Parts: sequence; structure tokens; C-alpha cells
Amino acid sequence: MYLGLDLGTSGLRAILIDEAGAVLADAEAAFDVDHPHAGWSEQAPADWIEACKTTVAAVKAKASQAFAQLKGIGISGHMHGATLIDADDKVLRPCILWNDTRSTDEAAALDAMDGIREITGNIVFPGFTAPKLAWVAKHEPETVARVAKVLLPKDYLRLWLTGEHISDMSDSAGTAWLDVGARNWSDAALAAGGMRRDQMPELVEGAAPGGNLRETLCAEWGLSGPVIVAGGAGDNAAAACGIGALGEGSGFVSLGTSGVLMVGRDSYAPDAASAVHSFCHAVPDRWYQMGVILAATDSLNWLSRNLGQSPADLSAALPDTASGPSSLTFLPYLSGERTPHNDSRVRGAFIGLDVAMDRTDLTRAVMEGVSFALRDSLEALKGTGAQFETLFAVGGGARSRFWLTTLANTLDLPLSLPAGSELGAAMGAARLAICAVTGASPDAVMTQPETGDVIMPDKAVTAAYDDAYGHYRALYPALTRKG
Repeated sequence: MYLGLDLGTSGLRAILIDEAGAVLADAEAAFDVDHPHAGWSEQAPADWIEACKTTVAAVKAKASQAFAQLKGIGISGHMHGATLIDADDKVLRPCILWNDTRSTDEAAALDAMDGIREITGNIVFPGFTAPKLAWVAKHEPETVARVAKVLLPKDYLRLWLTGEHISDMSDSAGTAWLDVGARNWSDAALAAGGMRRDQMPELVEGAAPGGNLRETLCAEWGLSGPVIVAGGAGDNAAAACGIGALGEGSGFVSLGTSGVLMVGRDSYAPDAASAVHSFCHAVPDRWYQMGVILAATDSLNWLSRNLGQSPADLSAALPDTASGPSSLTFLPYLSGERTPHNDSRVRGAFIGLDVAMDRTDLTRAVMEGVSFALRDSLEALKGTGAQFETLFAVGGGARSRFWLTTLANTLDLPLSLPAGSELGAAMGAARLAICAVTGASPDAVMTQPETGDVIMPDKAVTAAYDDAYGHYRALYPALTRKG
């Protein structure tokens, strides 16, 4: 049996699977995010441990006999978080999370340094780990002087599970300290950020062993041991493992709070200037790239709040099939934008409002605008040589048939819908545990789910959506607040 733990921003999810991938039990536990100042986002690492205790106890209660046969644990987690610990493994301050924006100036300074983009393969975004440490060094020098190790969130959970300071390549690729092509810490990038190699955890591949469960926990959980903890992965790499998106041409589009268009790569081909993320995959000799937009279903949630009608009701008022673009254009830059603009100051807009329009027109425009933003990511990814054959569509927005057909027409790609399979980062983490314990090939374990349905682009209208996308692209310069 194998346990997958996914440490999310708002909670921890655990699933117990057998070697065939059948889910035997699952559980979730929530925790809070603190916002002590505008733009700050922090969490207490102790809350992650309590959530892990809670979910493991719940899984064990649901499937005690199966749990007793546990041989491996896989872990995934939200990326970029800075968990600072001293020489005694004590946490020095709350973890600064991925969506914290306090280190904007520090990120810009690091990004401007010669060679940093070439080493890391990415723009240094404020959410990355390195600028967070630069901010702490400037504003909390007494704290940074005591830092013995910097751990990513899932790797602090690993420390509690195993007593080891270990990370994997996929998660570490989002720190701006890793040479992403070489899959190793970069002394030059570390020095640029005022850090040392001895402050970094040991690196392993995500599908390799990354410590053993502590004997005290084995005894407490009723396990005979040994129980291997896999290297694990950052959340998007783990989700890709869960959906079988490992190699060239395989990927997914996620209509969640934010939007992600992710594709596996057999080689390393970064294009930092496009604001595409180029990271190590969780399996050896593979990488992945993704475009990220900051407001996908969050745009529909925003419209819902202002119209006083639920997102489900707004969606239900639309037909099942999108038969052509609207004359109303929505730009979904409600909180700035990541790919391809890397512009935290740009804000959204409706263009082309007419007195005859109603909430249905607004809803349609919002879904189209998010689809156009994801087309931006597609074009940026194509610029790196990425190939697309089909994409799995996941996330809450994928429940809207109208949104899916709009997206298929806009991307001019088939969208596959998984047939009720357990997906996501927790499944990917559990699959990594299988590989770490058995030595099985990731390609054999991380297969794609059965397809329940395929949404094909309507070739009669794709040209019209292409024209509308061109109009959308031309509007960004009028909205940007740069300078």
C-alpha cells in the first residue's frame, strides 16, 4: 500500500492506494493562511504537521488492514515557500508562501543579475524562494543569521516524517537557486542570493527514495517498516504524474482558481522572457513547462460576487456549445498577469459593452477572456518548441461544457475529459512512492487515465475565434500600468 500526501495552500489531502492505483481511503484537513500585511501570505509549519496527523489517522480508521501494509509515502506540496529552520531544526519564522508579493524589489534585483535567467531558466518572480530570503536578510537580519537550512513546504513535512533534509528537483526548480538544466544547486545562483550550498537540502529525483519513515512514527501508526518516503514533487509536477503527463506532447489545462497550461518535455528548452516556467519534472531526464494565468475560475467568482448569482447558475444560463466568439471582450487581469506579460500592475477590463447586454453576455465574455489568456500561454509554450497533440481538461471550470467548447475552439486542440479517475497531486505523489519502493519505471506506473469524452474544436468557427484572439491580444498595451 502507498500513501500520497498533497500539502496544499489551504489544506492537506491524503489518499491510500494499492499497487494497481485503486484508492482505498482518503481524507482532508484544512488550515489557515495569515495575511499580517497587504501582499503578505504566511503559514505556520506546525499546522501542516497537525493536518498530517489528522489525515493519516482518518485514512487509517477507514482502511486499517490496508494501512498496516504501507510500504511507501509520496509527498507533494505548494511550491516556492520559504521555511527557515535553525541548526536544531526549529522553525525561525512563519513560512512565506508562493503568493506573497513582499519581495517584488528583491526579485527584480536578482532577475537583473547577469546569468541568473540562463542558470535557472526562468524569470525570478516575487513568488520564488530566493527573493524571499533576500527580503528576510534585509528586514530580519537576526533571523537570516540563524538559518541552517531552507526547506520547501513539503520538505519540512518530510523532515517531520523522516528526520532528513532532502528535496527533489521539481520543487527545487522553483527556488531560483537550481541549475534547472543540470538538475543541481548552482553555486553562482546561491551566491547571488546571499546563500550557501550547505543551507540547501540534499537533492534526489522525485521517483527515488528520499528518506525512511522514523521508527517512532512507524510504531505510532502500527507499521512494521521500513516505509520509504519518495523524493516527491512540487504540486504541478505531481499533478502531471497523476494524469500521466510525463513526456513530449502530453499535458493538461487546468481551469482552477488560477489557470495552468502544462506540457511535458523530453529535453530542456527554456524561454525565460516569455514568462513560461521551465522546471525539472519529478522523474529523471524529463522537464515540464507551463504557462500560468492568475485568474481563471477566480474571474467567474468575481463576476458571481458582483451579480449576486452563483457561478453554477451563471454557467447554466449558457448553451452547451460555443458557436462563435462574442462582440464583448473580457481581459482577466484582475490581479495582474503572469504568462506572457509578467505584469503585476495590469488590471482587467470589459471592452465593447452594449446597453442591450445582460449577465449572460458578461458570463460568456469572462469564459472567452480566460480562454484567450490560456491561448497566450499556448503560444508562449509553442515558442519553446513544445508540441501539443491533446490536453486533459481538469479543474472546477471543466464542469462547464460551454467553457470547454470555447477553450477547444480557442486553442484549436482536442480536450480530453478523464473518466472519473482519481487524479491530482495526491495520486501523483502516491505513484512516485510506488516507483521509489519497487524501482518500477515511471512510464509504466504513471499512465494516463481513461478518457470519458473528447471535446473537439469546431473547424467551422476556429478562424473566428482566432480573429477574436488577435483583437484580445491587441488590447493589452492599453491596460498596462508599467512605468
